[in-house]
Amino acid sequence: MSENTISTVARIPSVDEYLHLRRTAGLSSFAAKAAEIGLPHSVFGVVVEDEGRAIGMGRIIGDGGCFFQIVDIAVDPAYQGKGWASRSCGR
Repeated sequence: MSENTISTVARIPSVDEYLHLRRTAGLSSFAAKAAEIGLPHSVFGVVVEDEGRAIGMGRIIGDGGCFFQIVDIAVDPAYQGKGWASRSCGR
């Protein structure tokens, strides 16, 4: 894990990445079918990668007009507490 290998990519996580990061970060689980349906309906997504491997993610969902929510913020525990989420937000 080197700061030089970490990158933030504006994209929706794949189903496998999504399920893995939720499980690894201790979030509740979802069925793969639910993720297959829900992920493409994201308004925006971001994946934090270390040498191309997803180590963190976040999504924005909403109704397309009035309401939006930030959801699925998850970081692999090996990378937690190191400021990657803050750096990904431009802080």
